[in-house]
Amino acid sequence: MAKSIDELTFTDDFMFGRVMQNAEICKGLLERLLEIKIEKIEYPILQKSISPHYKSKGIRLDVYVQDSKRVFDIEIQNVLDENLSKRTRYYQSMMDIDLLLKGKNYTELKESFIIFVCKEDFFGFYLPCYSFTYTCKENPELQLGDESHKIIFNASAFKEEKNVEKKSILEYIIDKKSTTDFTTKLDALVEKTKLNEIFRGDYMAWGLAEFDAEQRGKKEGYSAGVSDGFSQGIQQGEHQKAIETAINFLQMGISVEQVVQGTGLSFEVINELKSQLSRS
Repeated sequence: MAKSIDELTFTDDFMFGRVMQNAEICKGLLERLLEIKIEKIEYPILQKSISPHYKSKGIRLDVYVQDSKRVFDIEIQNVLDENLSKRTRYYQSMMDIDLLLKGKNYTELKESFIIFVCKEDFFGFYLPCYSFTYTCKENPELQLGDESHKIIFNASAFKEEKNVEKKSILEYIIDKKSTTDFTTKLDALVEKTKLNEIFRGDYMAWGLAEFDAEQRGKKEGYSAGVSDGFSQGIQQGEHQKAIETAINFLQMGISVEQVVQGTGLSFEVINELKSQLSRS
């Protein structure tokens, strides 16, 4: 089962996405982590899906941001993923294709940054940051110049970071300790978000959807339904709506039996939802 709302931190996917919707925080985080200046960013897109072809394997980006000349994908990584390197390669290709499918010429491809903020050290050299660009094997001083960057942060090595602002963000990710004005502002937004009724309702609905999917997976296995992504997306949307309706019914004092009958959700899910409502 998902964490309770009070247990959420900035690095939890649902909280990370909601906080990064704040353009000021999103812009400030990028500027400090990358040590660049950003004039203005377009409104951050959360969980941006890119699937160039109906049957191709698409991706879902945590936070996708762009300004006039650059695009940024920011991913939060709470556990090590042995395929992280290959993911950066695939994400890069999908982001480029997404832009080209909008009628752009390859000469119009923006400078791109794929950023993974990890709690653990993927490479094992205890560096706080690993930055990758394409260089010539025979002459390392020669850059390919394709303007693509893959940057992987290791927050566990925050003590090794020399830049004060960057170090503060990495330390906050590990210890939830605010040491600069920016991380204080970031932490305040996290706490404020926890109290937001819309966020609480959204998180509760998401948590119950995850729980119900897990229960169904245990009963039915993983073979049924996964072959048709389009149909699955529709079903998930309908399921999410049913949970939101169930929350409203329970808050109105309607009995569990009536909520089950009215929404089509299981007794198990409705009882779990009722339990969460009583604790909130």
